This record gives sequence, C-alpha cells and structure tokens, in this order.
Amino acid sequence: MFTLTLPDMSCGHCVKTVEKTVKEADAQASVSIDLPSKTARIQTSLDEQTLRNALTDAGYAPA
Repeated sequence: MFTLTLPDMSCGHCVKTVEKTVKEADAQASVSIDLPSKTARIQTSLDEQTLRNALTDAGYAPA
C-alpha cells in the first residue's frame, strides 16, 4: 500500500481523475482519498514508480 500526497488535487473532479488514473493502470487497485489532506492511499500491485508516473502524466504529481 502506498500513501501519496497529491498537492494539485483540490476538488471532487480531481478525486475522480486520480481514481480513474489508478484504475486504468491497475483495474484491481483500491483507492481511498482524503481531499482535505490531499492524500491518496492506494492498494495496488504496481510498483511505486509506475504509479507515480501515471499520476504525474494525469497532472497530479505526488510530492
């Protein structure tokens, strides 16, 4: 499980985009997002760099 801070995530649309991005990279992933703290907890079989690259490509580079 990874917990990532996504500083550019600021609204409900951002949350949906992050969830969609993770699910496109790993359909079996589980995503839990806390918007006020701008964190995403992601359970996935992906390695961390692949996950970070996918989120960065979607415009939500992890801090």
